Amino acid sequence: MAFSAFSLCLVALAVVLLLVRRWPWCSCHVCRAYLTGSWSKDFTNLGDWYAHLLRESPTGTVHVHVLGCTVTANPANVEYMLKTNFDNFPKGKTFAALLGDLLGGGIFNVDGDAWRHQRKMASLELGSVAVRSYAFKIIAQEVESRLMPLLAGAADAGEVVDLQDVFRRFAFDTICKISFGLDPGCLEKEMPMSKLADAFDTATRLCAMRGAAASPLLWKMKRLLNVGSERELRNAIKLVDELAAAMIRERRKLGVANSHDLLSRFMASAGDVDVDDKYLRDIVVSFLLAGRDTVSSALTTLFMLLSKNPAVAAAMRAETAGDEGSTPVITYEHLKGLHYTHAVLYENMRMFPPVQFDSKFCAAADVLPDGTYVSGGARVMYHPYAMGRMPSIWGADHGVFRPERWLTGAGGTFVPESLYRYPVFQAGLRVCLGKELAITEMKAVAVAVVRAFDVEVVGESGSAACAPKFVSGLTASVSGGLPVRIRRARNN
Repeated sequence: MAFSAFSLCLVALAVVLLLVRRWPWCSCHVCRAYLTGSWSKDFTNLGDWYAHLLRESPTGTVHVHVLGCTVTANPANVEYMLKTNFDNFPKGKTFAALLGDLLGGGIFNVDGDAWRHQRKMASLELGSVAVRSYAFKIIAQEVESRLMPLLAGAADAGEVVDLQDVFRRFAFDTICKISFGLDPGCLEKEMPMSKLADAFDTATRLCAMRGAAASPLLWKMKRLLNVGSERELRNAIKLVDELAAAMIRERRKLGVANSHDLLSRFMASAGDVDVDDKYLRDIVVSFLLAGRDTVSSALTTLFMLLSKNPAVAAAMRAETAGDEGSTPVITYEHLKGLHYTHAVLYENMRMFPPVQFDSKFCAAADVLPDGTYVSGGARVMYHPYAMGRMPSIWGADHGVFRPERWLTGAGGTFVPESLYRYPVFQAGLRVCLGKELAITEMKAVAVAVVRAFDVEVVGESGSAACAPKFVSGLTASVSGGLPVRIRRARNN
């Protein structure tokens, strides 16, 4: 009890010090709204509030002084940070500290030579024809043998299912097979829980809470005392470490020769050099973060939007149909030719990017292209979620789900936007290496499901006027899941 009382006193002291240090010197409406949470009276999500502030700003940039952060939705600033002056905007030590317990020295959490080495390795593997072929085969098998039977069973039984949970399980099974050659079987009929998936969810949520804290002193104090959310985070990461180590041991036992999963190829590329288990552990966790949460997030919001826009689902179904109503086999080449479906995916992620914001740190004092001064060591955040809601980028109909904005010409050919205006996959030197693989996976799922089923979101989430509420996390997930009723499509 004495220790608990001492811990509470220290936390209270940290809060007092924070307020003394910050509050009198920042009485602007933005910082007061952030500290008091008053923004939530008018906005569903923090991202919606940021989007409002950035739309109101003449430069598309605002300061949140209490966080020591500059937030921007200005494409010129994004290009400057991610390309023009890339070296001056690293992830930074502060970001590495926030996620270091979970991501370690993985590619998403490092700068400099460590980042360049891992990126070169990942680029070689993900660009390999053998790996892409191997990955597509796994995706197609998972869709056919697990996802579709599960949805068909729900349709025949008239059950309401949480589609977000289904997609998270699907994406987890798929990324584990592609990355590690191992099958956790989360999407089996019994829907078994995965200790790794559960611990990973907890860890990502709590790491995101660190970043939202008004001062790092708060979470660092709790970590030092091993109390509250930091104790929960430590336990979750311990379980992630144990299960990642078991994966690595199993992969070594099975051997890496002639294996196409990414972990085997990373291990084989080292040749006779002993690869450090910590290095491999960080790769495992990075692959999980990149390959599961982002894909499941995008698929969840996609079907939420299709439920509210049945004409778009009908157009997708028409595009995927063959001659005289036949049903072509889903192949990699077939998917590449689906321009309207591609546009639907991009429009979905414009409105609901899986990663809603990304932070860099300004190494040396700099001036952004819009004239914003950024001091050395300050945090700079570019905000894809807000950028998708900027009339200066997308026009007056930025709030409308309109896939046609991505299509040009008589044949309706998909034409991508500049990645600096649409940084959903980042841009510049850190552009996502798994982008094509992720798009292929989402397309394969979207085509298969839309062909066979009508998906109706039920409850409050199904209201056309209802905006989804997102849970705090490194990637976007809908609070309360996405309950849906599935019916076999009328033409089946």
